[in-house]
Parts: sequence; C-alpha cells; structure tokens
Amino acid sequence: MLRSIATVCLGGTLPEKLEAAAAARFDSVEIFENDLIACRSSPADIRAMLADLGLTISLYQPFRDFEAQPRERLARNLDRAERKFDLMEVLGATALLVCSAVAPDTIDDEALAAEDLRVLAERAARRGLKIGYEALAWGRRVNRYGQAWRIVERADHPSLGLVLDSFHTLALDDELADLARIPGDRILMVQVADAPRLRLDPMSWSRHHRCFPGQGEFDLAGFLAPIVGQGYGGPLSLEIFNDAFRSASARQTAADGMRSLQFLEERTGARLRAEADAASPAAGMDLFRAPEPARFSGFEFLEFAVDADSGARLGGLLEGMGFARAGRHRSKEVALYRQGGINLILNAQPDSFAHSFFLLHGPSVCAMAFGLDDAKRQANRARLYHCRPFESRIGAGERAIPAFRQPDGSLIYLVQDAAAAPSIYQTDFALAEGRDAAPAPGALGRVDHVSIALAPGQLDTWLLFYKAVFGFAADDSWFLPDPYGFVRSRAVRNEDGSIRLPLSMANGRGAATHPVAAYSGPGVQHIAFATDDILAAAQRFRRAGVPMLEIPANYYDDLIARHGLEDGFVERLRRHHILYDRSERGEFLQLYTATFDDRFFFEIVERRGYQDYGAANAPVRMAAQAQGGLAPAIEAWA
Repeated sequence: MLRSIATVCLGGTLPEKLEAAAAARFDSVEIFENDLIACRSSPADIRAMLADLGLTISLYQPFRDFEAQPRERLARNLDRAERKFDLMEVLGATALLVCSAVAPDTIDDEALAAEDLRVLAERAARRGLKIGYEALAWGRRVNRYGQAWRIVERADHPSLGLVLDSFHTLALDDELADLARIPGDRILMVQVADAPRLRLDPMSWSRHHRCFPGQGEFDLAGFLAPIVGQGYGGPLSLEIFNDAFRSASARQTAADGMRSLQFLEERTGARLRAEADAASPAAGMDLFRAPEPARFSGFEFLEFAVDADSGARLGGLLEGMGFARAGRHRSKEVALYRQGGINLILNAQPDSFAHSFFLLHGPSVCAMAFGLDDAKRQANRARLYHCRPFESRIGAGERAIPAFRQPDGSLIYLVQDAAAAPSIYQTDFALAEGRDAAPAPGALGRVDHVSIALAPGQLDTWLLFYKAVFGFAADDSWFLPDPYGFVRSRAVRNEDGSIRLPLSMANGRGAATHPVAAYSGPGVQHIAFATDDILAAAQRFRRAGVPMLEIPANYYDDLIARHGLEDGFVERLRRHHILYDRSERGEFLQLYTATFDDRFFFEIVERRGYQDYGAANAPVRMAAQAQGGLAPAIEAWA
C-alpha cells in the first residue's frame, strides 16, 4: 500500500517537510496549499526536489466551496479550478481534493452538487488529472461520507473519486458498516488521523487535537478494514492538524508518522484475517505485517550510568535499602546489586555507552532490560518498526544481548527467558557467595514500575513507541496538578502487568519538570519497588539512615476524614511518611526516597489488590518535592 503524509502534519518550510518525509521512507506527500504559497521555491523547483527525494504527490489540497454554490459563481469557480490545474501540471500533482462546501449560502441539492463535480471532473480529465471529493464534518450541506458517496456515484465520472477521512467519519460517530458497500476502485484516497475523545465542536477538535494512529482513542482499524476489504489499494495518507507537531522536529514527527501507519496496517490486517474466510480477497492484501510481540515476563535489570563517586554513593543508598552488592563484572567497572527478583547494574566503565550517557546526563538510568520468551522474534519486530539497534563490545565469555534505542537514546535490552541455561549474571559477573539468606521483613521483591519524565510534546511519541514495537496497552490519561504547573500522565503496560511504565509530561516549572531540565532531556524519573510489608521496609530504611521524602502532616489529617481509617493506622503512616490510596479493587501504600543527585528517586509500594499508581497522592508528593522536604532522622519504633 502506498504510504503518504500531508505536509500540514510537519513543522518547518516545505523543503524541510519533504526531506523529512523522504527520510521516514514515505512514498508520497499531500501538498497543502499554504505550504506551497509560503515557499520561496517555484513549483518547478519543488517538482525537481520531489523527484530527487523519490517522492510523488498523492494529492494537492484543498479546493473549497465549489459544489452547489449560487449559479452566478459557477464560472468564477471553474476559472479558479483551471488555475489550480495549471499549477498542478507544473508541480506534478495528479489529483485535487475538493472538500464539501461550508459557505452559508450553499444550495441543499445533491443533484446540483453532482452536476457541478461532473463538470469539474470532465475539465480535469482533459488534463489527465483527477478530482477527489471529501465530506467535511462541518460541511454546510454535506458532512457525512454517505452523502459524499451518493454525490460521487450520481456524478458517475471516471475522473471523480471519493476521499474518505477517518476523523470526519469517527468524530461524528458515523456508521462504519456502509463503508463496505463502496467499491474500492471508486475511492481516490484514504486519509487517517486519530484523536482523543473530546467534547468539542468538530472544527476545533480537528484543527488542534488530531494525532497519529495509535496515539488517540479512535477505532481506526474498524474504519480502514471494510475499505481495504472492498479492494481499495490506493494511497493511505496521514492528515494531522496538531499544534505540537508543527513546533516539533519534522524528522521525528515524520518517523512517528511512518511507525503509526505501519501500526495501523498491522492492526487492520489482523482484524481482516480474523473476520475473513479463506476465499476473501482481504486476506491477501498488501498491508504491513510484523512478527507478533513477544510475551514479556518483567524487568530483567535496570542499568545506571555512574562514575566512581556517584556509583559509590548510589551503591551506599541501595545497600541502605536492603540491596546486596552481589557481584562484579568479569572485565568491566560494573557492579551488580540484587534484592529479591530485582537486578540493578551500576556501570562506571570508561569508553562505554554508559560513560557517554553519563557525560551527557549525569547519574541516570541508561538502559532497561525486559525478560521475554522470544528475543529473536521481538528483535525482528523492532527492526521492522525502524528501531535503531545497538551493539557494544562483547568481552570473552560475555553474553550478546540484542538492544535497541528508545526515543531518548537510552537502551532496551531483550533478555531471553531461559530457566535451564546459565543466567547472564552467571556468565558476565563474578558472583559473591552466601547470598541465599531468607528475606528480611519488608524486603523488596520486584520492580513494580518505572516512571519516565518527558518534556512537553513528547508523550505521544513514547506512547506510540511502546504500543507499536512491544504491543503494550495504554491506560487512561491522568491530569495532575503540580505546584507550578500540571502533569499529564499515561501508563503503558504489558499483558500481565509485569512491566508498567508511567509516562509523565509536565508543563510549568514544578517538581515534575525539574528532573527533565537537570537531566537535559527525558528519562527515568523514579523506580518503584514492590514489597509485601511497607511498614517494615520503612523501619529498615530509618535504621539505615536512608533519606526519605517528608509528607506534610495536613495530608494525614485529611486522610482520616477522606477514607475513615483508624487513627492508630494513620499515625503509623504519618510517622513513616507513607501515602495511602484506595479503590474498589483494593488498597495502595507508597513511600518515597529523597531525589538522588537532582535526577531520580525511588518509590516503595505495597499493593493490596490495587492496580493504579496513586494518582490522588501525586500532587502532595510533587509539592513536597518542590519544597525540598526531607523526613527527619527519627528512631525506629516497633
């Protein structure tokens, strides 16, 4: 299937947009008229640039207020069209988008609209051009694709086809079943855009909140499947109006766009295969297909980039939290800390990826590793989704682990689950002896979740990355107040929840924004460890002198009133600065350390059936961090 992107999706000048589209491997572009008007290059120069970049023009758009206008305007409208045809011939465009009229005096007469479009198509045909007619969701007389199709069918001209747009269809909750009744060869173009579900007028919703497939909440596979099932094989094009996209890197946006189209094609193909019988032509359509995502078993390890000083301080903090220094790498300045099922690697090796990461970001999480059942299959999927592979120097006897870069340049390692074979820790590390003692009360058992802080405009990129590449599902969005702004948070997770990644994008200058600025970019903000006894863990931390975040006393006064908890229980929470939340599924307790070197911090959680992240407590936590609150060193109590 021909993959296309409208230039309106991208920021920059028209040449910059075209270069970005070519770099992302699009086949064609829709030229948005305003981009050409504002361009210093002539149409002939743009045509030459397109040829050099290997791009074609799938559509030139838009042409407005043409059909069913008062009769005295017809001659003028046809003259306007001829001038557009002149331009298209120089530019090398072969199709013009005519969107349904919005003029207040548009005549409510489908027969008249069909006649006007037939005249226009006849003139286009003389020049070897085509006309595509699209129903705008806010069109004056035509706003649904069924109306547009009746008009196209009635005009009955081979140079006139229908343009279907997912936003205009799904924003009005239009009936999708009728799409299967439109012959594929009468559809000139299919445009796709996702969007969050909002209560806005369609024009405002369209102009500011469209996003790429996989970043919103529309059922785009449900929209596209019946179209492809009818034999449509023309261009599939992204048409996104989004304020954030236009201010972002054109290359990054175009790369996201290509990944989103592949994701949509993959999901559409899966739906068609599930619904079609063996004789259906839909089963063999040319849609993108990748290996199924692997089954993930959890976080295998987290790797910190450190130097000698920060590594010693972080190691001391981890030991205070109950971690043991379990081994040293056989050939590198790398230490392994373990507790329960948690593996943390502190990498201070010179001339390594971690060292480069440290020079850029300071002490930070430079890599995560996911355990999974089929690393080879998942690596192939990542490559097909244009993830950048990473290879490092492998020492004698070390295990080669496939790795790919995340959007911020950090790494994800894919570690094959292999119960019978030696583990990567046994092959790569000289492990200390005598580490099999029974866990102490309040021990930390596993990584519960890893929270990633993002700069404004980055959330959708990361969301699409995890959904497309790893097959993760996305939870609902949360909007949380920060003392000096707000935070939008949305978590992704694998099927069984063993990998959870809250993604938080902050606006303002508060606690959620500060780590991104201090770190010079997005990255891991905090790591949550799970325990089955958070009060015992808190006592151990106190005895070890682990610096904890102080929670205001007012929070606990409100807690009693809000949840009706026993005074004695709340008093224990207060003395240990533990936060509490409750849902219909259970209870949640959480505890935070102080921030390490202005970059990341640790969270301890105890889940009692609860599956969320304590969003009700996030504003209190961020306010406490903004005020720099550290819990006083008090003696442990029974």
